[in-house]
Amino acid sequence: QVQLVESGGGLVQPGGSLRLSCAASGRTFSIYYMAWYRQAPGKERELVASIRSTDSTDYADSVKGRFTISRANAKDTIYLQMNSLKPEDTAVYYCNAVSYGPAIAWGQGTQVTVSS
Repeated sequence: QVQLVESGGGLVQPGGSLRLSCAASGRTFSIYYMAWYRQAPGKERELVASIRSTDSTDYADSVKGRFTISRANAKDTIYLQMNSLKPEDTAVYYCNAVSYGPAIAWGQGTQVTVSS
């Protein structure tokens, strides 16, 4: 099994930046896909950005050019660099990992609040 722990959320003013981290443990060698999702109050969970074992990335249109997903060299930690944050980016951000099996893991979530 894979366990995920997110960190880095917080309160930031509009236009500011935050970097989220997601550390994976357990059977990390079997992970081939990791992603960041977010869920705002009253809304469905949505995909924000993803990265594959090939290092190819995808982004939601709403964050393209502002957010960057990346992976540490050891490939057991991913990051989400969020720049030019907007109030509509306010949400709980979740880390997701898909492993061969298949198996899906979720982190506990980290709150991001963009407000002046």
